[in-house]
Amino acid sequence: MSLTKSVTRLIFGLAIGFTALFAIYVGGIPLTLLCLIIIVLGSKEYTQILKNKGFLPSHKIIIVSSLIFAFIAYFNRLDLLPLTFTISTFLAFMWVLFRGKQPYIANVATTILGFVYCGWFPLHLLLLRDIGCCEPVFNGLIKTNPSMEGAAYAILMLLSVILTDSCCYYAGVQFGKHKLAEVISPNKTIEGAVGGTLMCLVFCMTFGILVFNLPWYHTLILGLLISMFAQIGDLCESMIKRDAGVKDSSDIIPGHGGFLDRTDSYILTIPVVYYYLQFFVENNFIDLLKGLF
Repeated sequence: MSLTKSVTRLIFGLAIGFTALFAIYVGGIPLTLLCLIIIVLGSKEYTQILKNKGFLPSHKIIIVSSLIFAFIAYFNRLDLLPLTFTISTFLAFMWVLFRGKQPYIANVATTILGFVYCGWFPLHLLLLRDIGCCEPVFNGLIKTNPSMEGAAYAILMLLSVILTDSCCYYAGVQFGKHKLAEVISPNKTIEGAVGGTLMCLVFCMTFGILVFNLPWYHTLILGLLISMFAQIGDLCESMIKRDAGVKDSSDIIPGHGGFLDRTDSYILTIPVVYYYLQFFVENNFIDLLKGLF
């Protein structure tokens, strides 16, 4: 990579990183808008990738469903989630039915995958940002009681993923000999994955104990989950691109590729971190299970 390309990559990487940090810290509408911008552009890349495979998912249905999911996450109306998934799935079937273009099954399936993968999964960031807030209070559309605990958790997740990605790359370059997933992503190595995981564990345990005063085992598990699903998320996006014969999701971000390329490590990590914190840290999962019986 030339010096100019490296500088361009660094500048745009820092700009994206600081924008994300600011939006997470403020929360509320700025974070929701940032999520929606990424979802709109990322889902467009997703539909373009699948067109190379001959599939025709509906970008419009993915966007409409994601907007409703954003409303649900922002206002914490998770009771509306089953209804939204049901209606969105019906719309996917009806769109294919009335458009009448083959392949029918693949078009329905990839539309549903689109609003889950590009929409609902990343929108868990709004739920993660509100962890620690018992019941959101609104003045119109503005949240008046944002949770700083949720902001700290979200920032921990963001920085941990960045550290995992960076250390996987550098450990792989220096020590990589054994391929991790040669067919899907030939450049990734087991040594790189181990290096990224170890650095993520050190960071998570230090941050978690000093900032949150969490028990060491929670910080250890969080570090493992973040590093594992950041790498799995990266590989999953690579799998989609590889299957469609595409190298980058787009070239919209100079030096980084597309929005999916830049956010793939977060798509699975965000919901995993949210549910672990919600059920095992903020609440006692065993007590929740007892409440079912």
